[in-house]
Amino acid sequence: MAQASGADGNGASASVDPSRIEVIAPNFKRRLSGVTSTIIQLVPLQAKSIGIAVLGPGLPAHLPRLRWPQLPALWRKPESRRARIWHARRNVEMLGGLVLRGLGAPLKLVFTSASQRQHKGWTKFLIRQMDAVIATSAQTASYLDVPNTVIMHGIDVARFAPAPNGAKAIEALGLDSGQHYAGCFGRVRHQKGTDLFVDAMIALLPSRPGWSAIIAGRATAEHKTFEQALKEKVEAAGLAQRILFVGEHTNISDWYRGLSLFVAPQRWEGFGLTPLEAMATGVTVVATDVGAFPELVVDGVTGMLIPRDDLAAMVAATGALMDDDAAREAAGRAAVDHVRGKFPLESEAARINAVYEGLWVKG
Repeated sequence: MAQASGADGNGASASVDPSRIEVIAPNFKRRLSGVTSTIIQLVPLQAKSIGIAVLGPGLPAHLPRLRWPQLPALWRKPESRRARIWHARRNVEMLGGLVLRGLGAPLKLVFTSASQRQHKGWTKFLIRQMDAVIATSAQTASYLDVPNTVIMHGIDVARFAPAPNGAKAIEALGLDSGQHYAGCFGRVRHQKGTDLFVDAMIALLPSRPGWSAIIAGRATAEHKTFEQALKEKVEAAGLAQRILFVGEHTNISDWYRGLSLFVAPQRWEGFGLTPLEAMATGVTVVATDVGAFPELVVDGVTGMLIPRDDLAAMVAATGALMDDDAAREAAGRAAVDHVRGKFPLESEAARINAVYEGLWVKG
């Protein structure tokens, strides 16, 4: 059943009819996070075939939304199902679903796990109460003690697509179209390996005048000192005009289109979408072997995988691709085909909906 309600004419989210809502996607964290972004991208696609609504703060108005005063309606079954799905992605949301079900709401509970670490006892307890569990990668699944379905994240391959004209894409960013650019996008912090990227560029760029580097992303308050130290290191190396800190941008897909090479230098990652976004844009990737990266990047085909926290390996792999235009461009073409074939966002939404259908079939 497709969702019938959305935003009203003033851009405010219109209330939905709870009787037509089959799935609830709770979001109990106001601050933007990867989980929030996942909900924002998936719900509109899921709503094309099922009745789904979000619940909670920090989400845009265009999403179908169940409001808090409508919560008592959850104690009545939806008109087309024997139970609603409550799809949690955080501990607090699993707990919320358990409380509601314990109070008599007819709910089936689903949890998506993206963690790649041993769960604490409380989390394990909550997960065991779920009716279905989704893991975002095979690596994530290895940390789960319950049956699960691996559904990897997808991306919007229409938004992240190669530039028709690379030089014009670079010029549109206000950059020098005569340069190649290597990029590192995401939060600026030690965990993300931003310092490794900076050190690699300091090692590589002096002997490669045709290359520059872009660091796009925000440093939160606790990481401002870390970012400032990196800028000072770049300045001391005489590369402030070629290693650019451009901050956070909402049009990040345009920045990918300005790149010739992308480096994902993370020391730790839960999943990590940036290699997919780069590859979908036709940009070959050098990525560390963390998170889902080994399941995203086809080593030697769409890019290169290197050990985490290994600066020498990063310099060697990145330098090799900088120096071989043919190999880099071939990997970029293969990357586009790879992402479009295996990681479209529509496929992720359809597979999640199939998990719901499996629960409804069981009754």
